[in-house]
Amino acid sequence: MHPYRMQQLIKERGKDEVINVRQRTSIYQTIERLLRDGLISVRGTLREGGRPDRTVYELTEEGREVSKDWLREMLSTRSQEYPDFPAAISFLTLLTPEDVLRQFEKREVALQEAVQHVDYQLLNYKENVPRLFMLEVEHSRALLRAELEWLRAVIEDFRTGELFWSENWIREVAERLNNQE
Repeated sequence: MHPYRMQQLIKERGKDEVINVRQRTSIYQTIERLLRDGLISVRGTLREGGRPDRTVYELTEEGREVSKDWLREMLSTRSQEYPDFPAAISFLTLLTPEDVLRQFEKREVALQEAVQHVDYQLLNYKENVPRLFMLEVEHSRALLRAELEWLRAVIEDFRTGELFWSENWIREVAERLNNQE
């Protein structure tokens, strides 16, 4: 199919929740790379009415094998990913505990909404879509629920004062750690 249709189909099937296709240019760049590497080939050109010609692509045999190898590796091997949230957590002492608590409370609301959205997807698609095609949504739900549970525990620790810091305390910890070196 042609890139625009690829983007539409990914969105229609809800796969844009796990595959970033917001920028069509990145799809075109990926297609150029796949073409260059011989993993896809041009199948033909579509001409529809007054629309511009659209190039249609298909996987080559090598592309099929490479995609299977890639999929096997992605399914079996844990890769190191670098999401923003853990990076931000590592620097949260740049803010006050009160500020962090407010931000975490906002995140809690966003996570609750995300869980509700995923629950809605699972409920609505359950009757028409086999579970096999919803596994990534189930996975997303599990991760969201786990993060929400963790976040709520941390929020509670902030509220009870178990998690707290001050500039003086941070300096003392830094000095103690520097003296251990």
